[in-house]
This record gives sequence, C-alpha cells and structure tokens, in this order.
Amino acid sequence: MQVALFVPCFIDAYYPEVAVATLELLERLGCTVVYPENQTCCGQPLGNSGCEDDARACETLFVNNFADFDYVVSPSGSCVHHVRDHLTAVPQDARTQKVRSNTYELVEFLYDVLKVREFPWAEFPHKVGLHNSCGTLRRLGHAQPSELNLPFFSKPLELLQGVRGISFATPARPDECCGFGGTFSVGEEPVSARMGQDKVRDHCNAGAEYIVSADMSCLMHQKGCSDRLGLPLKFLHIAQVLNGVKE
Repeated sequence: MQVALFVPCFIDAYYPEVAVATLELLERLGCTVVYPENQTCCGQPLGNSGCEDDARACETLFVNNFADFDYVVSPSGSCVHHVRDHLTAVPQDARTQKVRSNTYELVEFLYDVLKVREFPWAEFPHKVGLHNSCGTLRRLGHAQPSELNLPFFSKPLELLQGVRGISFATPARPDECCGFGGTFSVGEEPVSARMGQDKVRDHCNAGAEYIVSADMSCLMHQKGCSDRLGLPLKFLHIAQVLNGVKE
C-alpha cells in the first residue's frame, strides 16, 4: 500500500523524531511511504484565527501535493481535523474532495484501515496517561466522549495495549481540554496556562510517568506547563511508543 506522509510544520520544526517514528512505523507495517517535498502548512493556524482567505495559498499547495494519493497520513489530529472539516478556502472540486476524504490521522489509519492491533517489536515498561485531544476525540472519533451515553471504546488505548509492558494511569477528568487550542493559547494565555496546569496535575496525581497523545501540539503545551510546575512527567507521541522507542 502506498501512503503519502504529511508532516505538520511544527513537528517538522520542533519534533522531527515524531515524523521519523511515523515513517518507520508505517514502513514496519508494510506501507510504501512517499514524502512530497514541497509540502508546508495545511493552513490550520490561519483557519483557527478566522483568516480563511489568507489560508488559500496553503490549502491550494496542500491539495496540489496530495491529490494523486489514495491515502494521506499525518501524526497530527488537529491538522487532519482541519483538512477533513475546514479546508474550505479552495474550490471544492473533485481533487479537493478526494484529498479531504483520503487524509487520515495516524491512529485512525492504523486502527481502521490497516486494522493492526499488535506491535511485537515494541516494549514500554512504564505507566502512561493517555491524552485524547478535543479534535481527535469529538471530530475524528478516536474514543467515546464521556459526555455522551455511548459504549466505551478507545482506538489509541487499544493500540497501546498491543505494546509489551505498558500500563495505564487514568486521570480523574480524562476528556478535559488541556487548554492549548492552537491560537487560543495565544489570545487567552492565562486561561490556557491554567487549564494546562490542571491537566498535567491530574495525570501526575493518577501516577502517570508519561503522557502520550496523537497530538504533539497538546503535548507541547502540556510539557511547558509541567516543566514550569516542576512535575516529573515525560511526553511522547503515540507513534514513538508504537514504533518501539527506548526510554
């Protein structure tokens, strides 16, 4: 299976190890991975700020880069949420619709398309707190939102259970937003910081050694809050754990 890898700009700039882990994991699972070298931002920061027209150039380039692929996979739920639901500054022709419908976040691609459940090369003997970002939880269907009366399910949890030695810490408020919210953390910095502090304290009180998520942007925010509070938490993207990171 051929897969196009979309690496969000902040991962490319600050967390290239997450992109490498995603690439290696997909290749371990038998995918042929192509990286379109002209890719840049998907336009999410502009869209989040209400500057839809200003996102047109980014979105046009995104469509041009990925229109020829049947699967586009990214290690960022928030970016995939933008592509799937808000890539609206460009004409909604067949090429755009194909890109929007064929773009997958890594967890949903592993779980729903490849249908993988075990990662025999991976061992992680640590207690993990799982963070589901708001977008992956409520728009990409990663797990059962606690406010809805639905049977429990969690795609990232089930994937992580395929890693040897891992155990889990459950925070008191698992679905609570960490406060990042993209440009929300800039425009509402004091509220965002307090929400992030509450989130990392909740994980720490539950006994987590690591916080793991499919959204590195949330982890970036939480790590800053944790470091300022002096908490002994560590942070990893789910791709790193599933790919067999050694910590």
